Amino acid sequence: MSLHPTLQPYADAWTHSIEAISELVQPLAEGEWNRRTPCPGWSVRDVVSHVIGLDSEMYGDPRPIHSLPRDLFHVTNDIQRYMEMQVDVRRHHTAPEMTSELELMIIRRNRQLRGESRQPDAVVRGPLGTELTFEESMRAHAFNVWVHEQDLRAALGHPGNLDSPGAHIARDVLLAELPAVVADRADAPRSSAVVFDVNGPIEFLRTIRVDIQGRGTLETVPALGPAASFTLDWETYVRLACGRVSLESVADRVKAEGEPELTAAILRNFAVTK
Repeated sequence: MSLHPTLQPYADAWTHSIEAISELVQPLAEGEWNRRTPCPGWSVRDVVSHVIGLDSEMYGDPRPIHSLPRDLFHVTNDIQRYMEMQVDVRRHHTAPEMTSELELMIIRRNRQLRGESRQPDAVVRGPLGTELTFEESMRAHAFNVWVHEQDLRAALGHPGNLDSPGAHIARDVLLAELPAVVADRADAPRSSAVVFDVNGPIEFLRTIRVDIQGRGTLETVPALGPAASFTLDWETYVRLACGRVSLESVADRVKAEGEPELTAAILRNFAVTK
């Protein structure tokens, strides 16, 4: 038994990110685990708890039986309550307890992946009883762990891995959301185009073309005379798309051209995950 070749890039990305997280947190003093991260409402300990919880569920462990406190003001919907459970049960764990559990989970998951025989189209359970394919699950997991690696790097002042395997997975995941951002949420005009020019460790030029029915598609061909265009660096793109910063705080790093109402609507709806 071995992992299907289609799934190997996601496993490699997860391995790279989870080992980077382990290296980041191993030397932390107790107080450093309480540092705030860009992930709303979560400390370093909370982010690591979340990552452990994600992998615990990917491994097949049962979810903890736990009642959340009523004063968690960053928890406002069902999916946030679902995610907070694995976090809150570890809120009083010490630094050694956190690093030990993380290391054990890495060992268990690596062993599981080496013997994994499920096909990419196998149906698996996701959060709140949703169903998705095994490939979708692994892609989302690689993306999530890389984003949380970046949360920890920001909190601890150790930037890096913006061009790692996980970063390339994140690029594809975030680009797949752009048509909905432009055509659906920002309601871009029909028969128009919007261009994104992203530079830095990961570079790309993409066009979202909106057809006469109002459907958006992602294209690699530059558009002539777009209704709007955006130029920004990769790190800013990620932080905005993941809801880690406000537009006001990075306005000097985003160049927007075109119809002001359209550019404002796109940027206002740019965050696709939080």
